[in-house]
Amino acid sequence: MSDWRPDTQLTGFEAKEFAFADDYDGAVAATLVRLPAPQAQRGAVLYVHGFIDYFFQRHLALRFAAEGYAFYALDLRKHGRSLRPHQHPCFCKDITEYFDDLTRALEEIGEPVLLAGHSTGGLICALYAAEGARREQVQGLWLNSPFFDWRGGRSARIKLRIAAAIGRFAPFLNDPKAVLPGYVESLHRNWRGEWDFDLSLKPHMGFPAYFGWVRAIFAAHARVHAGLALDCPVLSMHSDEADIILGWRGIARWSRTLGEDVTVRQFPGALHDLVLSRREIREEVFRQFFGWAARAAG
Repeated sequence: MSDWRPDTQLTGFEAKEFAFADDYDGAVAATLVRLPAPQAQRGAVLYVHGFIDYFFQRHLALRFAAEGYAFYALDLRKHGRSLRPHQHPCFCKDITEYFDDLTRALEEIGEPVLLAGHSTGGLICALYAAEGARREQVQGLWLNSPFFDWRGGRSARIKLRIAAAIGRFAPFLNDPKAVLPGYVESLHRNWRGEWDFDLSLKPHMGFPAYFGWVRAIFAAHARVHAGLALDCPVLSMHSDEADIILGWRGIARWSRTLGEDVTVRQFPGALHDLVLSRREIREEVFRQFFGWAARAAG
């Protein structure tokens, strides 16, 4: 019997919940979302969102479907559809906590996938492609502004290092104002954007940044910076100074440590989530991505 049900967020989509063993917060679940499609001649794609984020990009799924892909998206544990009242939102002590979510999603999909990650999702996907239990199922990696380094100069990094050190002993200590509202305001139609999404799942003022999470990100960055030697082809895309979340130079630099078959592309003026940029930019993102995907597939 299928456990797929109509999605609560996007009409016409379906969702399936995966339950896992309790962790330090209690009960844990992840949610796989799909756009039902009759035929997918070009295979499947699995999309993973960023920090304080969830899957709401209907136009992304429709574009993939129009290009012949079966589209799936994963709301990671403690994010979006998977967030529960008893949990610390968007928190992990180690990035590998998300690996079980990806493994279950890949088991459900059951065929080779193009793994797509945005921001922190890009960091998670890159590490999974190197270390995950079903990494052989990943035939290509698309990274949309992957979170491979912190934004900011020396003083900002010193503060982050102090937070990470504290996070070893007090992981739930946090900065409640670490996330500035300007990015959500640039996206949501209530302010300056063109998109509609659930502001209880991706809040205007964000969620707290827990010091234990900062520690986990430092550890994940170190693994990327040391090099991952990925076997699959990689396409990493980033903006320029228009990205108010991450620094594009760090993305460009560390993307090149992922493996031998890495393509890096810049899109000046793009938003942090490239596919939410103004129409002409996101159309160029799609054009370059699908061209790369066709070449990578041989």
